[in-house]
Amino acid sequence: MSSMLACTGAYAEVNLSGFASINAGKVLSGDGVPQFDVPPTFLADYPIVSAYKEEWDFDPESLFGVQISADLSHGISATAQVVARGANEWDPEFEWAYISYELNDEFTIQAGKKRLPLFYYSDFYDVGYAYVWMRAPADNYTWQIFNYTGLNVLYSKDIGDWSVVANLYTGKEDDKDNKLLGDFFFGGSETREIWKDIFGGVINLSKDWFEARFTIMEYTNERYIDGERVMWDGKDHRDGTFYGGAFNFDLGDWFVLTEMSRLDLDDNYDTRMVTFGYRLNELTPFIAYSEFDQDEDGGEEHNTTSIGLRWDFHSSAVFKVQYDKIEDKSFDLAVAGDSRALSFGVDVVF
Repeated sequence: MSSMLACTGAYAEVNLSGFASINAGKVLSGDGVPQFDVPPTFLADYPIVSAYKEEWDFDPESLFGVQISADLSHGISATAQVVARGANEWDPEFEWAYISYELNDEFTIQAGKKRLPLFYYSDFYDVGYAYVWMRAPADNYTWQIFNYTGLNVLYSKDIGDWSVVANLYTGKEDDKDNKLLGDFFFGGSETREIWKDIFGGVINLSKDWFEARFTIMEYTNERYIDGERVMWDGKDHRDGTFYGGAFNFDLGDWFVLTEMSRLDLDDNYDTRMVTFGYRLNELTPFIAYSEFDQDEDGGEEHNTTSIGLRWDFHSSAVFKVQYDKIEDKSFDLAVAGDSRALSFGVDVVF
């Protein structure tokens, strides 16, 4: 390979970076879901199915990730991100793999596998160092598909005093064995989840202490359970539309983070989150509330109240501890029941 690269003059500047989280947690008390034989459980991360039980466990949220970026010059670069998770028995998986081409200072085209940009923290969801909580609020960041393979166009420009970043994207994701649906919602059945004809857009506006992000995405959902195609009202597919907004206020020592979303898919599924935090030198205490509400009698409904502390004890490492109280009001669609949980851990970047 090296001789071939030498013959073609294909040299690249390669950069290596990474992140890791070593977290532990346990359920202090909980009801579980007796009707589904689910023991007391704290589902800390829906898409990955990071679930704590009544014993201390380091696996559910610990991870190690490496990102490789190669600058091929003339505006072309290639990026890949490999993540190994304790929740997946530390099997490394390519979660990002894409090529970028900068058309000019404002527009960039990217193609490949990327994170589906539904939420404010989607792009750096795995990098715990990047946010104040132990994890992005689970009631908000709940959907079973979080990557896609396709094409997107990025736009970035300062307009007056505002910084504007926009992203238009299209693609598809075909998860042959979706862990969240199979493990938690369909009793261990092998569930193939397909989101296709994805088309979405995001715009992020920021100025001084204020930042706003708006997103919309349309897609078509197909599903197979144990090889049998799922039908909805006589149709083998259904169409969904996702809307979201985030408004963040950084007032120096104080900050407020908010995010809300709606998925219109048969029913409306609404999420809301608010966090208040205060920076006191290296310490950042915070309090947060999030909720998920399906607009249907007997639908899925749960909320989480959290208090926690982030300690920036090193320029590349933080320690966090968080207490969560989860109230699960669902019955037929109960996820993990009520619980109180404690978790702590260290996030690093390198």
